[in-house]
Amino acid sequence: MPALPEPGAMPAAFANAWTARDADALADLFEPDAAFVNVVGLWWHDREAIRRAHAYGLAEIFPDSTLSVGRTEEKRLAETVALVQARVRLDGQSPGGGVDRPGARHTVFSFVMRRHADGWRCAAAHNTDVVPGTETHVRDASGALRPADYRDG
Repeated sequence: MPALPEPGAMPAAFANAWTARDADALADLFEPDAAFVNVVGLWWHDREAIRRAHAYGLAEIFPDSTLSVGRTEEKRLAETVALVQARVRLDGQSPGGGVDRPGARHTVFSFVMRRHADGWRCAAAHNTDVVPGTETHVRDASGALRPADYRDG
């Protein structure tokens, strides 16, 4: 896959590859030594690891899912580096671990994009779940993480 013409094209290109269930096309958006951190902190350190993780996820966890890209912001950090952040909605995640089908999830993706001779590729990505009404997570007595909002007292 050719590099992207502009850094701000990354969220839509990522969503298009996701929708096509094309882990190869998704991985090709990244530099060979790119890093990717998912919503639970799994950290992949190169394009092949990103491809393998998404091939598994698209087949086993997200086979019927859709990604919708919302608000996107681009900030040029240098002539050849940009930060692109996007609100993303995920629908259709498969159930797992004995739970019912999850509802829609909302995340914020951050992509650090770098310009190369043929266009822009992602050097690093981080996906963060949005938990409405929550400021942080705290670990309860059983060891489970629970959302917490300090404004509630």
